[in-house]
Amino acid sequence: MPHPDWLEKINAHFICDRRIGGVGGRDWVHQGNKVIDDSRQIVGKLQWFGRVIGNHHLGVGEPREVDVLKGVNMSFRQEAIAQLRFDERMRGTGAQVHFEMAFTLALKQAGWKLIYDPQVAVDHYPAQRFDEDQRNNFNEIAFINLVHNETLVLLEYLPLFRRAVFLLWAILVGTRDSLGLVQWLRLLPSQGQLAGKKCWASLRGRWHGWQTHRQFKSQN
Repeated sequence: MPHPDWLEKINAHFICDRRIGGVGGRDWVHQGNKVIDDSRQIVGKLQWFGRVIGNHHLGVGEPREVDVLKGVNMSFRQEAIAQLRFDERMRGTGAQVHFEMAFTLALKQAGWKLIYDPQVAVDHYPAQRFDEDQRNNFNEIAFINLVHNETLVLLEYLPLFRRAVFLLWAILVGTRDSLGLVQWLRLLPSQGQLAGKKCWASLRGRWHGWQTHRQFKSQN
């Protein structure tokens, strides 16, 4: 649900700078009767080795340029996306996790600026999903799809050296959502066998993402 001044604030950004191709903002996440009310300064950034920092639902501060916008609250200049299409290689029978990362990084690569403004706000009521991806419940297929999509997007955006660093970091370290070996060891005491299942699914997702990337390169 967009806030009353949502469209006005979006328009203001597009009008002030013709180089802005996309504008997004904070999504206030409602969980039952509670609203997640934490704050982060770093939002929507891709670190040099391939780690993506989201935090779009926690952003505070002034409007700033970012690398990635979040699907629940993003808008685009028509000129910027005229030739752009959502990547049909993204996996998932319902929500294709990380589709917005593919879309916004493609804009970034084409030279457009992406702006995140916490005042461009919506209320976000996460809906029930009716596919294998049930948000907070582990599903092996959904986990593999998530990591596949992330891997494919970053392999196609990062230059060669950073691509190699990303793969090494992803396999050895990773994140809580896309486990590498270090994350598996960190979660093992609290999650036990579940941590192992997540790590194995992550490694399979990395492999599938690499295969999709290589297949596409060989055909083009």
